[in-house]
Amino acid sequence: MLLLLAMYGLHRSHLVLTVLRYRDKLRSLRDGVPPLTTDVDPESLPHVTIQLPLFNEATVLARLLEHTARIAYPRSKLEIQVLDDSTDESRQMARSKVAALADESPAFPENMRKDWGGDLDIVYLHRVDRTGYKAGALDAGLKVAKGELIAIFDADFLPGETFLLDLVPHFMSDPKIGMVQARWGHMNRELSWLTRVQALMLDGHHLVENRARAAAGWLFNFSGTGGMWRKAAIDSSGGWQHDTLTEDLDLSYRAQMAGWKFAYRENVVTPAELPEDVSAFRAQQYRWAKGTVQTARKLMKRVMTTRELTLMQRIEAFFHMTPHFAYPLMVVLSVLLLPALLMMPATNPTTMLIIDLPLCIGTTGSLMAFYAMAEAAQGRRRMDAVRTLPGLLALGAGLAPHLSKAVFEGLRSMAGEFIRTPKHGSNHSNRYRARADLPTTEIGLCLVSFGSVVASIETGHWFATPFAMLFMIGYGYVALLVASEQFARRKAVRLAPASAAQELESIPPPAPSTEELAA
Repeated sequence: MLLLLAMYGLHRSHLVLTVLRYRDKLRSLRDGVPPLTTDVDPESLPHVTIQLPLFNEATVLARLLEHTARIAYPRSKLEIQVLDDSTDESRQMARSKVAALADESPAFPENMRKDWGGDLDIVYLHRVDRTGYKAGALDAGLKVAKGELIAIFDADFLPGETFLLDLVPHFMSDPKIGMVQARWGHMNRELSWLTRVQALMLDGHHLVENRARAAAGWLFNFSGTGGMWRKAAIDSSGGWQHDTLTEDLDLSYRAQMAGWKFAYRENVVTPAELPEDVSAFRAQQYRWAKGTVQTARKLMKRVMTTRELTLMQRIEAFFHMTPHFAYPLMVVLSVLLLPALLMMPATNPTTMLIIDLPLCIGTTGSLMAFYAMAEAAQGRRRMDAVRTLPGLLALGAGLAPHLSKAVFEGLRSMAGEFIRTPKHGSNHSNRYRARADLPTTEIGLCLVSFGSVVASIETGHWFATPFAMLFMIGYGYVALLVASEQFARRKAVRLAPASAAQELESIPPPAPSTEELAA
């Protein structure tokens, strides 16, 4: 188990070395194509459609729409689509906000050209059946979109005013550019220990994984939001498909295998809200894990056998689509640790240096280098990553049982319900809360790991003690937080009026049947 986990750890080391190898190229990629300036003739610019997929987002939709309406781009070349699948009162809120913005037409920054102004073209599109969930909403909007370029923002993002000015030139300079991904920022990074760990995890993805893959010419993915597509790239690659829960990863691989090029802009940052509850974070990670495994089932054979990709592209794609298999390995490791400690003789110092120490460095040292590089790339101190890393490892261990279930479900079935991540908004509202089962598995594994801690000390397996403690703390902490959040949610449901009880549930009611819609 340690050897298999070390394989994924060494892969992270390989990504770090790749960033170092291509650091000169990364500087040019960071600067990208020069942004648009205000002296450009609006008629020479491509038409852009901004898609905003929503589902029960009462706490954040006004903020999203207001920021999007202020994006700097000629109004004659801009369309905003509000793709709303909501089933609660946020439908009326979104409709009213769209009407107000259409009448108001918020002004650009003062330095924008006057002939870039005009009426704001913003439309509200509502679906009643949620077919395909987010992928279905994007596809429905794409069919009536006016733009040849499509920018997408989830409800918890805050688009910057110059986002289009920075990204549109990539598509104008190269007709084969199919997608440009910008970096995610974190507006509530310092809110809690949980948000700091999440921010570090996402920084590793954006500032090491994406940079390495983009610089080396390997395949990387649209992150689902905070990026822009060429409409022709989506259409020619088979469009948005909803047979997996990670429609963004699925389409990204299909588009790149169809010959479209992707670009990554690390210095164009779109702030976003991180989940503030462990239950919400687990639900988000569950969807990503299950969807990634489904995408691997769908595309792995094609990726591994196509002649359009190099050997290194195929190897990197394998690691890109299988990282979540590390979670079942971690669970098995934590279970095997106790009998191994009880049955194996204590390790002598020589064996520790030859076997235990390299395995320890292979599984944890590579992570330290990986996340330290992510922090340094954005001007933060490397020691911030080192201090946060134990918490990240503990949280990863605590999530392992739940995400192992996601891996097995992804292997067993395609598609599934897209459960969106609840958002708190600027006021940290508890309007939406994630629902979860009580963490009995995590509690049981915490007790097993506690036994491993005791056994490692009693038997003299000193190298195993910190690993056993990591598992114990991770399982116990996640179990404690999930249990407390769910008890609080259930108490709120009992105390709330019947009409408000349903609003506290983050999981929507079943979609109406064809017969019900007809009636």
